[in-house]
Amino acid sequence: MITLYLKSYNKVIKNAEPKVFEELGYDDILWIDLFEPTFKERRCVEEFMEIKFQSEQKVEEIESSSRYSETEYTVYCNNNFLVMNEDTFNIAPISFVLHEGILISERKYAFKTFNEVEKRIQSGHRNYPTGYHVLISLMEARIDMDADMVEAISRKVGQLSRTISIDVKIDTDIIRTITILQDNNMILRENIFDRQRTLSSIIRSTMFPNDTFPRLEIMIKDISSLLNHADFSLNRLDNIQDTAMGLINIEQNNIIKIFTIFSVFFMPPMLIASIYGMNFKMMPELNYVWGYPSSLGLMILTSFVTYYVFKKKKWL
Repeated sequence: MITLYLKSYNKVIKNAEPKVFEELGYDDILWIDLFEPTFKERRCVEEFMEIKFQSEQKVEEIESSSRYSETEYTVYCNNNFLVMNEDTFNIAPISFVLHEGILISERKYAFKTFNEVEKRIQSGHRNYPTGYHVLISLMEARIDMDADMVEAISRKVGQLSRTISIDVKIDTDIIRTITILQDNNMILRENIFDRQRTLSSIIRSTMFPNDTFPRLEIMIKDISSLLNHADFSLNRLDNIQDTAMGLINIEQNNIIKIFTIFSVFFMPPMLIASIYGMNFKMMPELNYVWGYPSSLGLMILTSFVTYYVFKKKKWL
């Protein structure tokens, strides 16, 4: 689907037909958004803008030259947005191309960020004279969304930290929750860091209007704060994981301690039973009338002695 944002007429054409481009010029268009475009739609935009889109493999590469590059008249900017899939994040690459002051975006997923910027353009179109301003606004909206994700993870980490205590039994669900939060936090941190690299490249560019640089500096500061917050959450998760593993070890040690105590209690009676369980003919106690009750009494006595020693030493 092609969505056209026209600055000359202050309106938006959604699901635009390729023939619409025949009636428009560069000065009429502010932003061309390609959402799950067909081959025909991509080809139409390429011919109208006289550019060549990057391949999908190029868009997904992580090298700095692939994330941001410039030619004499064109800026190529590739970025990753995150999509929530059940409990985990999925990475959704997006390609941005700036040519003749027009922004062309190509994506496969629907994002609230794009809807938010569309509302901003419709409510204050004078603040968006070029596609450069639209891209900056998209970055601002996305950073706000990243901040919400960082805060959401931080809240979950806080709840998990309050949940785990010495009285709570650590099960697989808690360990799974810790692992999922760690993975999500790492993915989010990498995504924010990727955004930081993009903005650092943009702020060094000579093609962006001067009035966008103060906004870029604020965004870079915001990203630094988000990275610090994400690192803090990651450290808290590491501490929670260490606490959980420590509680598991304590529980296992208590179980082993119980088995050890029981085995020690039964060692003297078992020794006595094993001695008098031998059937040698020359055993002196073999024909002893009180042999059986004596051996039982001796077993009970040794058990009580063992219990008394453990109690006195405070091992119980």
